Order: sequence, then C-alpha cells, then structure tokens
Amino acid sequence: MQRPILRKTATLAGICLALGLSAPSTALADSGGVGFWLPGIFGSLAAAPVTPGWAYSTVYLHLQANAGSSQNFVTSNGIRGSVVAGINAHADALVQGITYTSPMPVLGGQAGFSILAAPGNVGVGVDASLTGPRGNTISGGQSDNRTTLSDVYYQGTLKWNQGVHNEMVYVTGNIPSGTYDPNRLANLNLGFPAVDAGAGYTYLDPKSGHEFSVVGGLTYSAMNPYLQYQNGIDFHVDWAASQFVSKNVHVGIAGYFFQQLTDDSGPGAKLGGFRGRAIGIGPQIGFIIPLSDGYQGYLNLRGYKDLEVENRANTWSTWVTFAISPTPQEATSSKPIVRKY
Repeated sequence: MQRPILRKTATLAGICLALGLSAPSTALADSGGVGFWLPGIFGSLAAAPVTPGWAYSTVYLHLQANAGSSQNFVTSNGIRGSVVAGINAHADALVQGITYTSPMPVLGGQAGFSILAAPGNVGVGVDASLTGPRGNTISGGQSDNRTTLSDVYYQGTLKWNQGVHNEMVYVTGNIPSGTYDPNRLANLNLGFPAVDAGAGYTYLDPKSGHEFSVVGGLTYSAMNPYLQYQNGIDFHVDWAASQFVSKNVHVGIAGYFFQQLTDDSGPGAKLGGFRGRAIGIGPQIGFIIPLSDGYQGYLNLRGYKDLEVENRANTWSTWVTFAISPTPQEATSSKPIVRKY
C-alpha cells in the first residue's frame, strides 16, 4: 500500500482538560483526579515526521470521573486542605491549537512548536466533607459547576526518520491563565506551572500498513501557592497500534500506563504520599479527508476506559479531533500521505 504518514492531532489536547476532570484535584494529589498529565494524550504515529508549515487542530474532549464514598481526596472545597469522601466529576472542552513545523533541519531532525488553550465546562460533586485543615469536622455533600478557560499550553518536538523507524523527543508545559479559583471545586486550570519531557518511537511499515507507537515521559509540578500542595513526579507511557484498511481509513487500539513515582508534599498534603496509578485502553478510528488549495483534513475518534486505578478516580474519556494541515508533496503524485498532528 502507499505510505500513510500521520501525526497525532494536538498532542496537548488532553492537557487542556487535565484539570477538568480533576476540578476538585487542583488541591489534591496528582493521583486525586488527573494532574498536569492526562493519560492517552499521545496516540498513533506520534513520532512520525510531518509536512512543514502551519497547521490547525480542534479537539472536543469529554471526561468523566467517579470515586466511591470509601475513597478520600484532598480538595480546596472552600477550605484549604480539606478532605472529602467520594468524587463525581465531568468536563467538556473544545481545545484550539496551532502548530508550526520548520522546514529547516535541527540536529538532523524536524522541529515543531505548538500552542493550545481551551474553553470548557466543569462539573464536580463530592459525597461528604470530612475534615478541615485544623481537624474540624464538616459534613454534607457539595457541588460546583463552572464554564471557564484553561491554562495556555505549549509543546516543542524534535523528530527523526530512518525508513520504517521514527524517533522523537519533546517538552511541554503550561502558562497559568489566571482563571484558577482556589475557593471553588470546579477549575479547568492548575493554579501552578508544570513541565513534562520525554521521548517516543513509531514503527510504520508502508507496505503492510502496520503501525505502532509508544511515548514515555516524566512530569514535574511546582507548588500550588494557594493550597500549599505539590504533586509528586509522574511517569507515564502512552501507546497505540493501528492498521490502514484503505489509503484513507485506519483502525486500531490505544492505551496508557500512569504511575506516580514520588510522594505529594507540602502542608496541604493531608493524605500523605498518596501515589496514584492508572491503566487504560480503548478503540480508535481515523479518516483522511482531501481538501483543496494544498490542504487536507484528518478526523479521529477514540476513547479510553480505566482498567485499574489506585488513589485515583475511575475515568473514561472520549476524544473527537479534526485537523487541517498542508498536503504532503507526495500526495500530488498519487501517493496519498496523511498528516496527523
């Protein structure tokens, strides 16, 4: 078959909602909801080089989290460092992003830079509040709903290609938007800066249409100055495998592994180290859409469901991505090459 080259659409898309699900976890551990890093952000063809130039992407992202009343979490809850039992949260956001890929080689590879942000709605409920920061007991459930703007997120990548083998290094982080409110359960923001860095690999056989990608990284979060809470260092691996069933359609599966490596810390860390873990998997399907004037579209639908969690709410998420990017030159010579970014 012809060689299909895709790049993951908006690799930062999920980060813009990282706190949507963890609306109560802006004050809690990385593991309390979903810290800076949202598992499943990287997908198929993550490390494959792309067509140089400007590209645009939009991602609708829905996340749902549930934790029973037997599970405790630290939240702001209107009181710094309070402990609550049980969490139900949802988030919907429309991520908007632009990417520039340079035509000039950098260290023998291809350099790209992305910037993204997202308006969205967050709803959070807790079953019961247990204790305040001084040990005072509080009872009764609480809920909050808010439409707001995420932080601004950036990412730099450097990619190399050797035939069917593709490698990548990346660094990504956030710029706080100023819309974080420490007195509310519902936030689409972190309330502190964080940075994540890692590397990835993509195997792509153009003859068979087989593809496999894996990306791993580490996340460091600064102290939340409002809550005096600092998330521990996280380790994450995202992976995906797909098969092109035609030159314009591919199907496959994707998954993730997330593990917090170091303890949460600070005066607000009422539950101690509270290290979390999550393992999830889900299906994906992608469609290449030819457009005019030297551009093409890419539509991708995928979803994830947690199979195992520890010190985290159980989550599922749905991603709908549409991207517009320059058409690869090879496509003009009857070789439909696809860009996914």
